Amino acid sequence: MKHTPFTDLHIAAGAKMHEFAGYNMPIEYPSGIIDEHLTVCRSVGIFDVSHMGEFWVKGPKALEFIQRITSNDASTLTDGKAQYSCFPNDKGGIVDDLLVYRFEAEKYLLVVNASNIEKDWKWSVEHNSAGAILENISDNIAQLAIQGPKATDVLQRLTDVNLSAIPYYSFATGTFAGHPDVIISNTGYTGAGGFELYFTPDAALDIWHKIFAAGAPEGIKPIGLGARDTLRLEMGYCLYGNDLDDTTSPIEAGLGWITKFAEGKDFINRAELERQKKEGVNRKLVAFEITDKGIPRHGYELASPDGQIIGTVTSGTISPTLKKGIGMGYVKPEFAQPGSEIAVVIRNKPLKAIVAKPPFRK
Repeated sequence: MKHTPFTDLHIAAGAKMHEFAGYNMPIEYPSGIIDEHLTVCRSVGIFDVSHMGEFWVKGPKALEFIQRITSNDASTLTDGKAQYSCFPNDKGGIVDDLLVYRFEAEKYLLVVNASNIEKDWKWSVEHNSAGAILENISDNIAQLAIQGPKATDVLQRLTDVNLSAIPYYSFATGTFAGHPDVIISNTGYTGAGGFELYFTPDAALDIWHKIFAAGAPEGIKPIGLGARDTLRLEMGYCLYGNDLDDTTSPIEAGLGWITKFAEGKDFINRAELERQKKEGVNRKLVAFEITDKGIPRHGYELASPDGQIIGTVTSGTISPTLKKGIGMGYVKPEFAQPGSEIAVVIRNKPLKAIVAKPPFRK
């Protein structure tokens, strides 16, 4: 398995480690997932996300390439802005979801999911008909996500960059914890606020220790992938490999808002996705909460009140905030409206559930 610059620190802290996307990653620490989850909601936690992938896209054809390969309209980006997007495939599905950062008119950074780095890189190279300059820097970037309502206060102690002046889905590059050229991005996957930091691996340990020293008064804790999953699920954020994959279209997944049919934007499989948006789809991704006692899990069947199978659970957990089962899954369109009654089939027993409009955590 691959290691991040922080792997030994996770092991020393007693983390339960497991393979994820080829990396030896912390799933949870001794205090447990619920404590980690609530720490992020109430104070501040730090996630090692160095396994994520990063590609530079440069040159006079950079924007043309991004407009062709991604669903969102990158022409609306200005310097210092980020955008959520996806790579549509040529069969109506999604290669991956990603972030697009604009540094300059001819310089962009794509941040992709760890499990898809090789697939995404191959897809990007194969579809680079514009002739943009591509560089896979995934092994040369470390990344931390510092999340929670107190994250800004903690991080501000380590930089002269005015963090409060960085709007949501914007970023700045500056000196952080004594290290130059750190990308400080007001993004995240928790819904609790905070920043994601990108830097070179040789600065990783020093930055980690300085963040922990700065956050000691707030009780900062390391957070594993288990709580990362419960936090994103409470917000209704999709996870590639569960809620999104090569067979799910962005229209089915409720990502029409990142699928832009702007004039002159001829992205991959545009015609099919335009057809889906106009004519409708056969299934839709919904969030739901169980009103009976039970925990929904990936792969469980979803049923109508009269027992007909109408879909499948893609993600599920017990919400640490609501203390009840919540999940996401694809259902027939007639059951997709918030308030619709459905059932989650657990051990051949249908448990009542209600389609909800995320986020679950307000």
